[in-house]
Amino acid sequence: MQFQHPELLYALFLLLIPIFIHLFQLRRFKQVDFTNVAFLKKVTIQTRKSSQLKKWITLLLRLLALACIIIAFAQPFTATKTALNTEKETVLYLDNSYSMQAKGSNGPLLNRSLQDLYNVQLPSEKISWFTNDVTRKNTSLEDFKSELLSVSPSQGQLALSEVLLKANQLFSNAEASDKRLILISDFQQNEAFPEIPDEVTVNAVQLQPVNTNNITIDTAYIASKNGNNMQLKVAVSGSGDVPASVPVSLYKGKTLLAKTAVDLSSEKKNTTVFDIETSGNLKGKLELTDPNLAYDNSLFFSINAPKKIKVLSINEVNSGFLQRLFGQEEFAYTQQTQSNLNYNEIPNQDFIVINGLKDIPASLAVALQSFSKQGGSVLVIPSEKANLSDYNNLLATLGMGRFTEKVSAEKQITQIVFDHPLYENVFEKRVVNFQYPTVNSYYQTNTNATDVLRYEDGNPFIFQKNNTYFLSAPINLENSNFQNSPLIVPTFYNMAQQSLAVPHLYYTIGQQNKFDIAVQLMEDEILKIKDSSSTFIPLQQTKANKVTVTTIEEPATAGTFEIVKDADFIASISYNYNRSESNLQYMDIENWEGANSSASISALFDTIMEANNINSFWKWFVIFALLFLLLELLVLKFFK
Repeated sequence: MQFQHPELLYALFLLLIPIFIHLFQLRRFKQVDFTNVAFLKKVTIQTRKSSQLKKWITLLLRLLALACIIIAFAQPFTATKTALNTEKETVLYLDNSYSMQAKGSNGPLLNRSLQDLYNVQLPSEKISWFTNDVTRKNTSLEDFKSELLSVSPSQGQLALSEVLLKANQLFSNAEASDKRLILISDFQQNEAFPEIPDEVTVNAVQLQPVNTNNITIDTAYIASKNGNNMQLKVAVSGSGDVPASVPVSLYKGKTLLAKTAVDLSSEKKNTTVFDIETSGNLKGKLELTDPNLAYDNSLFFSINAPKKIKVLSINEVNSGFLQRLFGQEEFAYTQQTQSNLNYNEIPNQDFIVINGLKDIPASLAVALQSFSKQGGSVLVIPSEKANLSDYNNLLATLGMGRFTEKVSAEKQITQIVFDHPLYENVFEKRVVNFQYPTVNSYYQTNTNATDVLRYEDGNPFIFQKNNTYFLSAPINLENSNFQNSPLIVPTFYNMAQQSLAVPHLYYTIGQQNKFDIAVQLMEDEILKIKDSSSTFIPLQQTKANKVTVTTIEEPATAGTFEIVKDADFIASISYNYNRSESNLQYMDIENWEGANSSASISALFDTIMEANNINSFWKWFVIFALLFLLLELLVLKFFK
């Protein structure tokens, strides 16, 4: 037991005063002689004994009453250490990811948790709380409960380490305060449990669905293309107890184009193919029916009229290999010689290849620098008889270092930078044993640019800065067999493809997505992205003959959108939710060291309120004081 005013307990020493008065009172009994002396002596003794007993009882009751009054003024109470801490901070994390749409015993997990939070009694007058897409600091309980009604599912999901980091930003720096973090989530399996800071108390409620069955459309991609006909391959997967097959429908807008069944009986993952005839823009949607999670039952995609990538090669040596690479229907390939080069054509290109020029005049270097600054991509293949002064001037102009000398020695190209964007999704695994291409002579390079391919000694064979690529050796057949190497196709092909990053079939919401729109904008003109209900202006960079568009936070909903300039339609773009929420596998929070788990939201808050309760006893001591005073009156009146 503790006391709010313990200094008042010193008043208990005052109880000694009536004790001293009682023990040292000087009043004496007077002797009275009567005839029958023996009888009178007996009466006197009995009267004296009964009088002393009555006084002791009266004294005891008065002392107890006075002691109870003193203790009542000292205000005794019992409480836990948490309850005694006057400064308490509560931060609440509510997981509103799409996996929380799974159905629990009382309906969807997110809806049930919102209702329970609205009904519980919160432990403090202010609370900081956040979801995967909303953060509020020190809000009143009224504002908290009113904003709960507007919480909706979000495509993002914070990892537990990110939750702890964000909660730490919402806590104050006060070391003496009691910091409590409440997590309400299904704890979908995405990482190991992080370590909990010593100064934070973590309470967790794990919401569990009644079943973990789910079917999802994982992805779609163009498997092959022939003229206006293409094959769209769709991957479908199932987890848990799923049916043997599921129908998948293909829509163009609201029109049903085709429907097929996907077999899930064996590996619970399969693909199906749709044959599509496209002669223009296609706003498509794939759809299946699944009663559990609904967000991953649809996948939007869009196919725009193809835009040819303009490739220009400026040659002084044989360019047959470039013709074979870029003479495909997705490229508009032209070639010129240095002697009859039309400089007016350079700004209209997407990708320019300098192929084996001995000299690079200053006018060409300036034109290439301007072209690169406007967003164009350049590939420079040096000549065996290159004028190092001209090449170093171009390298310096582009900020890519310099060639120091020519070395006539054979060297193998053995190192592929697999993480480079040029080789994304090119290799199934990191190949270390392959038929290495070689060069018979090369230029020693001093550069701080990014390597794409390296020689066996680690020096760069292809290096890149921004959108410009340089080779450090000629690749004509007399000097190298690189033209016959399998590496040349993905390397040069992807250089050209990335010079005009046309929109993909679809993009994923919540990630940084970047693509190019082949359109020329006048001053003050901008591109907008819109659907039937909303419009937003994306981050965009205007270049000579294209606009580079970047989207990050918007759009927030899946669907197919239109890219427009004023009221003119330019292209279609589709966005879908991340499929990571579709795997209904969960962690066991009992294994999270340092976390306190509760069976339900209401049980958690009842426990917190009980831990924060202060049990005060001063009323009981007032009642006991009145009771002792009443007993004293009864003793004085009825005790004989």
